[in-house]
Amino acid sequence: MKNIRHIFFDLDHTLWDFEKNSTEAIHELFHKHDLHKQVNSFHDFINDYQRINHAYWNLYNVGKIDKHTVRYGRFYELFEKYGIENHLLKGEQFADEYIEIAPHKPHLFEGTHEVLSYLQKKYQLHLISNGFKEVLQIKLTKTDLEKYFNLILSAEDVGVNKPNPLVFQTAMEKTNALPNQSLMIGDSYEADILGAKNTGMFTIHFNPKKEMKKDEGPEIHHLTELINIL
Repeated sequence: MKNIRHIFFDLDHTLWDFEKNSTEAIHELFHKHDLHKQVNSFHDFINDYQRINHAYWNLYNVGKIDKHTVRYGRFYELFEKYGIENHLLKGEQFADEYIEIAPHKPHLFEGTHEVLSYLQKKYQLHLISNGFKEVLQIKLTKTDLEKYFNLILSAEDVGVNKPNPLVFQTAMEKTNALPNQSLMIGDSYEADILGAKNTGMFTIHFNPKKEMKKDEGPEIHHLTELINIL
C-alpha cells in the first residue's frame, strides 16, 4: 500500500454506527406506537429487525429488489412476524417515521473523527455509500463528517450499487485516482471488499464484531488501528 493516495470509505456500519442509531430510533417509535402492548421483548424485536434489514440490503445491493421494497418491506415483514394488526398500514407509517428520525442520530464508531482528521493530512479521502441518497447528506451534516471528504458518491447516482464495479470505477474517475493508488475501507465483505478488489483497488475490511475472516486480506477491528497501518 506504499503508493496509496486515495482512501475511499463506506459510511453505514463503517463510520456511522447503523445499529446504535437505528436501535435508538426504533426504540422511540416502538413506544410512540405502543408496540410494547403487542410485543413482549424489544430486545427480540430489534434483533429481528436487524436480521431482516440485513437480508433486504443484501438483495438491494445486488439489484434483486428496489429501494421502495427495502424501505417498506423490512417493516412489513417485521410487523407480520409479530402479528401486529394491520401490519401493512402500520408498517408503512412506521417506515416513514423511521426514515425521518434515524438519519438525524449522530452516533459514530469510536475514533471516527480522530482517524479521519489524521488521514486527511496524508491522503485524499472520499466516501462511497449504497445508502438512500435523500438521507446521506443529513447523516453527514449531523455528524460533521462532510468536511473530510473530497468526493461523496451515492451509488444511486451511478444507477447500481456496490459491489458493482461501475460504482468504484466511477469514484476513481471522478477523483482521478488509479486503482493501484486507491484503498477501500468498509464493513461489508461482499459489497465493499470484493467489489473494490474486482476493480484492482487495495482493501481493508472493517470487522468490529470479529466475525470469521473470509480471506487473508487485511482487516481491522477498531478504526484507530488505521493510524498504525497508514
